[in-house]
Amino acid sequence: MSTEKRSNFGSKIGAILAVAGSAVGLGNIWRFPYETGNNGGAAFILIYLFCVFILGIPILIAEFTIGRSSRTNTAGAYRVLAPGTQWKWLGRMGVLAGFLILSYYSVVAGWTLQYAVNAATNSFANNTPEGFKQMFATFSSNPWQPVIWLIIFLLATHFVIVRGVENGIEKASKVMMPALFIIILLLVGCSVSLPGAIGGIEFLLKPDFSKVTGSVLLSAMGQAFFSLSIGMGCMCTYASYFSKETNLTRTAFNVAIIDVIVAVLAGFIIFPAAFSVGIQPDAGPSLIFITLPNVFQQAFSGIPVLGYLFSVMFYVLLAVAALTSTISLHEVVTAYLHEEFKLTRKRAATLVTGSCIVLGTFCSLSLGVTKGFAVFGLGLFDLFDYVTAKIMLPLGGLFIAIFAGWYLDKKRVKDEITNQGTLQSTLFNVIIFILKYIAPICIAFIFINELGILK
Repeated sequence: MSTEKRSNFGSKIGAILAVAGSAVGLGNIWRFPYETGNNGGAAFILIYLFCVFILGIPILIAEFTIGRSSRTNTAGAYRVLAPGTQWKWLGRMGVLAGFLILSYYSVVAGWTLQYAVNAATNSFANNTPEGFKQMFATFSSNPWQPVIWLIIFLLATHFVIVRGVENGIEKASKVMMPALFIIILLLVGCSVSLPGAIGGIEFLLKPDFSKVTGSVLLSAMGQAFFSLSIGMGCMCTYASYFSKETNLTRTAFNVAIIDVIVAVLAGFIIFPAAFSVGIQPDAGPSLIFITLPNVFQQAFSGIPVLGYLFSVMFYVLLAVAALTSTISLHEVVTAYLHEEFKLTRKRAATLVTGSCIVLGTFCSLSLGVTKGFAVFGLGLFDLFDYVTAKIMLPLGGLFIAIFAGWYLDKKRVKDEITNQGTLQSTLFNVIIFILKYIAPICIAFIFINELGILK
């Protein structure tokens, strides 16, 4: 562990917005709506909310505890807290997961920039549903266009990271997160005011528990887990920059609430608009890049300028949400190289950016010109997605819960949660119980379900 003075977040609100920015991303605005659409709407949301507060927040507090207690990067944290043990591999797995996710996530992030440009240049006007489908297929398989946007996105992320924690990450978060909320609220206002939007509102607010199955329960737990960025080193790394006065429990609740609000509001953007033009809510992952451009054009056909503004704002929103997440993923790996290998921050960040551009390029090409090349039947993009989302992250979350609940000294955990006894610890025993028993069982079920073993 480096003995030099480490950077810290300069304010409580800066820390909350930075961590919330890590959690809020394409998972909220892209994954959450199609999961909600595929799993029955309001009933799924209620189960998701239950999982966030019962499963997500205790593990989030555990990651915060590990990060602030060790005061180092996510790989070094386990070496500091469990010296001479194999727990160090848990931290290294988090760094690797963050690196792989950043590589392929930046491909999709780049798509948001292309679609923001498409919207701004009015390329969606007078197109057909089949035309939107062909537009996305042609673009995503193009050998160079997505790569250019990928590079631009990673360079924007790099610019923030090299400026450091307080002057880079915190300042960017203070601008981007309020901007994200303003855009979301404007879009919600437009969407719910559309003729026929009431069907989408009812879909989000009236639960139909007859549609709840074991698969829906597990999907809700999985969404709660992934939307909070648990298990990829982001929360542990950011927590190492927290001040001694930061209230870990309150911060975890604030971040979870912001994360949930963004996800639910994304539903209020998408579903009222979709229902207003008769589009089914279960359009799946294609919802954002194929279905929604068509929805925006149809919904505002009477006032084309509103359809234009709606489209531009939506894809700018996606890009901002993606950037807040890529910043946190980049920081996980940059902090690791900076502290463990004693590289300067600029050199570490440059190495991460360059490596991700190379890997991201291969991921992008695997959707087009190298589509025939497969590993275990998967192209590189799909392989990275599968290995991280369905193996590394569930295992990471599982072992974080076990480490904090069973291995880590309870006095250390309590001291972190109570800020050395200066805060009340009314939830301490509940948190420990969940980390010991509830969270490992739930995550194990998620893991088994994601692998397709549980039917």
